[in-house]
Amino acid sequence: MILPVNYENKFAYNIYIKEDFAALKTAIKSLDLYKVKYCIISDSNVSSLYQHTVQSILLECSDKVFNISFIAGEVSKNLDTVNTMYKFLIKHKFDRNDILVALGGGVVGDLCGYVAASYLRGLRFIQIPTSLLAQADSSIGGKTGVDFMSYKNLVGAFHMPSLVYSNIGTLRTLSSEEFASGMAEVVKSAIIKDRFFFDLLEHKAGKIKAKDSLTCMDMLFRSDSIKKAVVEEDPKEKGVRALLNFGHTLGHAIEKELNFKLSHGQCVALGSCAAADISMKRHLISSDEKRRIENLFRTFDLDNKLRYNIDIESVLKATLNDKKMSLGKIKFILINSIGEAFIDDSVSMEEMREGLKSIIYE
Repeated sequence: MILPVNYENKFAYNIYIKEDFAALKTAIKSLDLYKVKYCIISDSNVSSLYQHTVQSILLECSDKVFNISFIAGEVSKNLDTVNTMYKFLIKHKFDRNDILVALGGGVVGDLCGYVAASYLRGLRFIQIPTSLLAQADSSIGGKTGVDFMSYKNLVGAFHMPSLVYSNIGTLRTLSSEEFASGMAEVVKSAIIKDRFFFDLLEHKAGKIKAKDSLTCMDMLFRSDSIKKAVVEEDPKEKGVRALLNFGHTLGHAIEKELNFKLSHGQCVALGSCAAADISMKRHLISSDEKRRIENLFRTFDLDNKLRYNIDIESVLKATLNDKKMSLGKIKFILINSIGEAFIDDSVSMEEMREGLKSIIYE
């Protein structure tokens, strides 16, 4: 499966959805890159699993392939790691003709993408996402960035990849928590744009959790198609791209308040359930639709209730530093029904407070 993505009405890159790495060489050669150096950027978890395979393929395209990895996790997603990458690229004389390769999950892709966007004012880079979260969300659309002072993705840039290659075979090496985290973004895509896809996720949940190849490929194609359509219409988040942030305003605030104890996907699921609660209390969706949303998250091993003690007022305060603020107002995402989301800048602190209370065990 191949999805072409446009940027500003011109072809930008292809998303390959494959069962293995067999087509990676062909995909890279289609870019017509000659006499370039490659630098594979990975983390301590992924490098031992896939670095050798990807490096072997790249060595069929170039005789100069370098590797650098960092400690896995959000703890490394900062400017200190970026500086380490800059020094490595300077040492090995990388120039604007050379290519960075993000091999890993969302943290690797965001960090590598930001290095590519900022080093020498821009290098090309390739995304090879190995987590479901990265394959379904963060590798698509050109958002790159790192955390700063506990604020998630506060420093970043829009920088489109030259290629995205998703090998769904890598999903088999994910822990149950990592797979569930990615499913949060898949479910979110269905909630905001595609009721039929939501129904399909309910119906196919067993095969998805079993990581059936054909089912997962179809799921990823549908999820990626939703994100592709949104980012093509609004590549720099001036309008409808904000819909992709459903569940993220409160989700990111919860993530920060808990100092990243919970996965990103789990926090998005909680934020989505809170947003569904606000939507229900505004009489936009029925209680049955809210229950279906909560149940689908639970089906994919994502809690709809927070299992940690949390200071609601601190979470609300954190939302005021949300990147999606505009003229002092939060661009909150609500839903009129499953499959139909919209942007609303009138959601009050009290509504968010009540939404948060709905996801906390009493």
